[in-house]
Amino acid sequence: MKKSLKLVWPYLRIALSVLLLWLAARNIAWDTLARSEIAIEPGWFLLGLLCLLTANALAAFRWGWIMRSVDLHGSWLGIFGLYLSGGLINQGLPSTIGGDSYRAIEASRQALAGPSADLPSLSDELHSRIDLNKATPRLRLSFVAVALDRMLGLTGNIVLGALGLILAGSVIAPWAQTVGWMLLAATAGGAIVSICLLGLRPARRVLLGILDRLGMETAINALRTALGWPQILPQLALSAGIHVVTIASLWLCLRAFGPWVPFEALMVGLPALSILMILPISISGWGLRETTLSAMLTLWGVPAGTTVLASVSFGILGLLVCMPGALFLFRRRKAGHALPGQ
Repeated sequence: MKKSLKLVWPYLRIALSVLLLWLAARNIAWDTLARSEIAIEPGWFLLGLLCLLTANALAAFRWGWIMRSVDLHGSWLGIFGLYLSGGLINQGLPSTIGGDSYRAIEASRQALAGPSADLPSLSDELHSRIDLNKATPRLRLSFVAVALDRMLGLTGNIVLGALGLILAGSVIAPWAQTVGWMLLAATAGGAIVSICLLGLRPARRVLLGILDRLGMETAINALRTALGWPQILPQLALSAGIHVVTIASLWLCLRAFGPWVPFEALMVGLPALSILMILPISISGWGLRETTLSAMLTLWGVPAGTTVLASVSFGILGLLVCMPGALFLFRRRKAGHALPGQ
């Protein structure tokens, strides 16, 4: 039963994405929208594409910064390409492992520096199982670097969402601003706890003991780089900045269709959506993004049809930004096929 569900689940996610897209669009009066003669301005889309490209470049830099702290080196261009490859896999390429797992595996092999003699084929890698209990310390370190990268991204997302609730929460509900302050306080508290755990000698000694048992004591360097003092300040600023640029891309997509949407409204909508997208119920957020944003932005008077069009455009831009990752996957595939016996 479990095996059958695993085989069917990707197709169910596609079906759910299509269903959610239909739910988002079914009540839109498309004939009225067509008669409104929306003047689409393509220049806004180009600016949105540049924003998403910048956001991905900054995110790749954050991940590379953490990787280098545990001696997982590679060229910055290679790191960026590998980050885009992982994003492309997350867009819905068929695989057993996700894009994050793929870039962790590749980074652990130092594939960024060039093909390795023991490189498996791309197909084998994408459809293999990873048992971290039996993994090498280097592979575990790579997964730690990816996990910290994702943690910082989630933290930046929460900070932006909290600020959005503080600035625009009164439009949603009377208690929304209070929730925003609570989220901001919780984030600050978590940052203080991590600083104390890494800065106080007794706590650091316990943490080192745990990491030593796992065979990856150098992971403390990654933890310090991501969550230690004072590195945590630029890390949080960088993570929040990445989400600001991403939100700006969505704002530009909406602007291309005409509406002027308050930026703080998107600071509420997109971070909330990013958290929902953690649930594996759609393909890269397709459908879920459109239904969530169209429902939320009606509070600011944005027509649902315009929001759906802008959201679909935003999704297409995200896919276009990740497409260069296909070049790195293709190069990786050729390297794997060049191995003897494959």
